[in-house]
This record gives sequence, C-alpha cells and structure tokens, in this order.
Amino acid sequence: MKKNIQNIEKIRHSLSHLLAMAVLKKFPKAELGIGPTIENGFYYDFDLPSKALTEEGLSDLEKQIRELIKQNLQFKKEIITFAEAKKTFANQPYKLELTKELQKTKKPISIYKTYQFIDLCAGPHAKSTSEIDPNAFKLTKIAGAYWKGDEKNPMLTRIYGVAFSSKKELDDYLKIQAEIEKRDHRKLGEKLDLFSFRDIAPGAVFWHPKGMIILNELKNFIGELQKKRGYLETLTPILVKKELFEASGHWKHYRKNIFSLEVDKETFALKPMNCPGSTFIYKSKIRSYKDLPLRFSEFGQLHRKERSGTLTGLFRVYGFIQDDAHIYCRPDQILEEINGVLELLAKIHQAFNLKTSLALATKPDKAMGDPKLWSKAEKALKTGLEQNKLKYELRPKDGAFYGPKIDIDVEDSLSRKWTVATIQLDFQMPERLDLEYIDEKGGKQRPVMIHRSSIGSFERFIGIILEHLSGELPLWLAPIQVEIINVGLTHRDYAKQIHSRLLENNIRASMGDENLTVGKRIREAEIQKIPYILVVGDKEITSQSVAVRKRGKGDLGIQKFEDFLKQIKEELKK
Repeated sequence: MKKNIQNIEKIRHSLSHLLAMAVLKKFPKAELGIGPTIENGFYYDFDLPSKALTEEGLSDLEKQIRELIKQNLQFKKEIITFAEAKKTFANQPYKLELTKELQKTKKPISIYKTYQFIDLCAGPHAKSTSEIDPNAFKLTKIAGAYWKGDEKNPMLTRIYGVAFSSKKELDDYLKIQAEIEKRDHRKLGEKLDLFSFRDIAPGAVFWHPKGMIILNELKNFIGELQKKRGYLETLTPILVKKELFEASGHWKHYRKNIFSLEVDKETFALKPMNCPGSTFIYKSKIRSYKDLPLRFSEFGQLHRKERSGTLTGLFRVYGFIQDDAHIYCRPDQILEEINGVLELLAKIHQAFNLKTSLALATKPDKAMGDPKLWSKAEKALKTGLEQNKLKYELRPKDGAFYGPKIDIDVEDSLSRKWTVATIQLDFQMPERLDLEYIDEKGGKQRPVMIHRSSIGSFERFIGIILEHLSGELPLWLAPIQVEIINVGLTHRDYAKQIHSRLLENNIRASMGDENLTVGKRIREAEIQKIPYILVVGDKEITSQSVAVRKRGKGDLGIQKFEDFLKQIKEELKK
C-alpha cells in the first residue's frame, strides 16, 4: 500500500513539471513559482501575462502534456552550486529567490532535468514519463494565489490538476466531484432561501427566515441534550479588552487571527474564542470542591481574522456562532467528565447518520506551560479513549497551544471527513487566570478545565449537513415540514383549516402560491425538499382527509387528517 502511495506521489509531482513545460511552450516568458503535490493531485504557480489563460485553455495544455508523456522523457536529479543555480535561473526571479533561501540555510540545491526543461526541485519523481497513464490525469481549474501565500507579494496564476494510477480511479473521482458540485451548500442555500452572502459584509452570513429555523432548531436540540446532562447556559461579551487575551496566552499565540480596534485609547478585541470569558463566570464567586464539576455551555458569537482567499461559504467565515462548553472539575473527575462528553457527542452525531472517528492530538512545538502538565493531560485523554474501548489515531504535535485534545471527525455521504468536535484538556488556563476551588481541608486548589465543542461552528456544520443530505433535512430540522395544496378555489377554506391545525400543533406548514397549477405547486414543493405535501380537493373535504405525498417515497394515498397529524407528531418525537 505504501509503495502505491509513493508511486502516485511521484507521478503527481512529475505531472506538475510536465505542466510547467506545457505552459512555457505556450507562454515562453512565463515566470515559474512552485509546483507541489496536494491531496489527489498537484498544482503549479505561474506569473503569466494579464488574462493570458482561461479555463477553456486547460484542454490544450492537457493535450501538450499527453504528447510529452508519449515521448518517454526521463526525470534526472542533480545537485548544483549556488553559482550554477544563479546562472540556470537568471530569467526566473521566483526560482532565484528560492535558491538564495537555500544558500542561507546551507541546504543542497537540487534540480530535475526533463529534456530541455530544468526545475528547482527536491523531488521525488518518476524515472520517466512511461510510468504515467496519459488518461489518468486532468487539469481542473485556475485560481489566483499570492506568492508564498503573502498578500503583500504578487498574485500568481495557479493551475490545479488531479492524477491517479488508472483512468477508472480518475473517473470515479470526477463522478464524486460532480456530485459535490451539485450538492454545494452555497447553491442549496440560495435555492432553498436559507442564507446569502453580500460584498458589504465579507466573510459573514445573512441568515434568511428559513435558515434561522435550522439554526434555532439545532440550538434547541443541542441545548436540551446539554440540560439533561447538567450544563448551565451562559453568554460572555463579544468585545473584550486585549488584557484578557494577553493573560490567557491567546494574544501571543493567536494574535494574527484576532480582530482588534481602538476604543477611548484602549485596545479591544472581538473575541475569537469563548474560553477566557468563561473563566470570569467561574471566578464570580468562591467555589468549593462540592460545587464541581461545573459545566458552562455557550452559543457564543466569535470572530476570527482569516486570510480573505480562504473564505468559503459557510465553511470558513470571519464571524460565526460556536457551540461551546467549558467544564471545571477536580482531577479525580476528569475521566468521568470525558466519558460524559463522548456519550453526548455520539448522540448528537448519530442524529444525522454521520460516521465518526477519533484522534488524539498531542503537544505542538509552540506550546505554553509545564511539560509535566502536558504529559498528565495527554495521559488522561488516552485513558478515557482506551477505557471506552474507542479506536483512535495519533496526531503528534497537533494539539492546541494550551492543551492536548481529542478530535472527533465525521464522514459524510460523499466519504469526506470533517473535524467538527473537540475535547481539550487544559491545565494551563486555570494556572494563568488564577482559578481556584476550596478543597475538603480548606486549602486552595486549581480546577482542571475541559474545553468541549459538539459540532464546532453552527455555520460550518449546517454547510456540512446540507451537502451530506443534499438539502433533504430531517423532518424535525426542515424549515417547512408540510406543504398544503388546494386543488381549486372551492377547497381553499378546508386547506386553511388544515394549515391552522398544523400550526396549532407546532408543525411548520405553508400553503404556497395558489396562482400556479397543482402540478407546478407539487414540483415547487419537491424542489424546496419539503418532507410532506398534502393535496386537498372534493374527496378530501367529504372524508375529512388529505392526499399525502412523502419526500423520497412519492404518493402514499389518502389518509384521515387526524391520523396523519398523529403520525407526524410521533415522527417528530423520535
């Protein structure tokens, strides 16, 4: 298996060089950036003449690459001196810049030669183009990318490609990508009238009435489960003086992601996380060992300064609502609390038929606090996982700067994995922010702080489930649960009676546009992915019934309205 992975990586890397050769043939004065491999493929950055290449031009580049593959070209590695590199890349300023950096670090300067093309590269590559299936790759898109990811640097043209060992693998991948495109939550959000984005507020969501129903139902669902487990809901200020984040360590370790502003000559921050504010609620009174554990939940509004180029629909935004909780407990309560959190998260994720997997993320290189406390925290999380007989992978150095964590990944219907939940064990913040409780002997002790999120941000999670379910939300979460369609004007009063009865029973119902034909109204309700459609005409009025259509199952026939009402209420209870 490892051999196959290594081989495909070499093929993808080699294709990036062939792409550069094809681009130089088409644009001889193009300046080359970098061309690494990425998941499922590769990319290469170019400084091209303005508007020199469009998406339509990718097919021509593909043809040139296939011609190069047929020539059985060799990939040969050489180590050269800085003087040789300076001469080789005299007309390639970006490559020259990289060679100067290598010279400063005293790292060897390696190049790969392919026919007359020379690239600065550490490799590895295929031995020759004969190892590459000419039908198993595709150039997919063009995007802009700043040189070295820095907005102060020039904007380059990035060409992406995907590559696999066989044409079948490529076809399977492209099929899934087409399905992902069809399920794009941004398109679904517009079609279902859930939310929108506007240039006036980049990286922020305008929630429409139907979208707010989803948001609030999710809050209610999680909130009710938390109440049953002893969580107490809190809310902390959005705008806080920077001193709080200096004390917590976030100003030092997270400064670039914090929005700050001056107010009366003082620096304030829009909070990027809820945890430091939560400690002030804990410290609002003297706490006894008998008070612990304290479980404070918060649906807090957060802001994080992301790079503008990374903003993507609901998946990455400047402002979002975080499903958060902070548990303050004694050291002897850690394991019980971790078990309780794992049980809660499983119940939430199972409601959406999401498969879960777990990972233990350990101390990163840039971390604060006593290494002994880190070791203690990692051991506690590991024990919690193993006592619950849960499989997990190890993610070395991937913990938060203040503590190790358990990441909970969910797998959607398109086999994509998303990290949506975390359990972080923190001995550092109680120390830095001077949190205490009085033990049974009257002495002062530090509580342990457990940071916990079940779905991460509401925005991102809603985006995930919209794509996971292709917009077909479960009955309890659907903005409109029942659409009522009267066949003619003489059936309107009965339809209104049905509508009123549903609303009285807290069922979200709509009557739609009477100006359309019955067929078009049914079609529109199906496009809106409404779970139930009730059609009423003469027969239904006479028998006090409704003709029922169910999403995914079609026509279920005529039912007494009271029977339908009882049935849908039972379904909602589940």
